[in-house]
Amino acid sequence: LYLVMAFFGVNFDLGAEPLFRLNLPSGEEWAPSWSGIFIMFGVVALYFEIIKSTKTGTGTIVEHGLSMVVFIICLMLFLLYQPTGTSTFLIITLMSLLDVVAGFNITIASARRDFNMSS
Repeated sequence: LYLVMAFFGVNFDLGAEPLFRLNLPSGEEWAPSWSGIFIMFGVVALYFEIIKSTKTGTGTIVEHGLSMVVFIICLMLFLLYQPTGTSTFLIITLMSLLDVVAGFNITIASARRDFNMSS
């Protein structure tokens, strides 16, 4: 989605022009840009990915492998493709790394627990 939006000229710089402005009860004005919206979407997606990684099953290893492939592709895009060389995309790349590390850690912890219970 990031690549498609970047192709059509969306500015993902953190200081880009805000999409809208909203006055908060505190008196502060909240003015998110595409960058902020995209990071919020990424955090929500990361939450569901981590919840999904707590389930054990036959496809768990394949799921972790695909998550690793996504991280490697994101890292390569960040380093080599100019439209993805933004802080926003780096944060998304770090979220994909967190998904990989958390998924493997949760799977290993679950496997240890299951192994200890059965022995």
